Amino acid sequence: MPKIEFKQLLELALVSQAVTGDCTCNQVPLAAWQALPMTLELDRFDEVGTLVDDPYDEPAFAECHPHGTRYDSPDAPIAPRYYPCNISQVARCRDCGRHYLRYNEAGGYFTELRIRALQPELLVDALP
Repeated sequence: MPKIEFKQLLELALVSQAVTGDCTCNQVPLAAWQALPMTLELDRFDEVGTLVDDPYDEPAFAECHPHGTRYDSPDAPIAPRYYPCNISQVARCRDCGRHYLRYNEAGGYFTELRIRALQPELLVDALP
């Protein structure tokens, strides 16, 4: 899967922002990270690329919240070099063309697919 750099990620976010029609992928607000809603079907998405720098390296778990946001804040930055973006894939809805970030949250005894809409106004090219 191709690595997506910041400039390309911003372009994909702008494409998503330009989509205005209703779609099954945006029936549930996905502004903040959340578990994949039951209304979304995984086969309706194509993977575009990854934000993972090196799949063999242990990812950093530092988050980017310069303005006091939290992981589940709708206005939290989307910072590709910070968790959880740094372990995310970019997926595009086959029906409308919107782009989303997805990753698999793996806890002690569970895994859960999480998703967030790619929003250009929240993208931050910050270094860890």
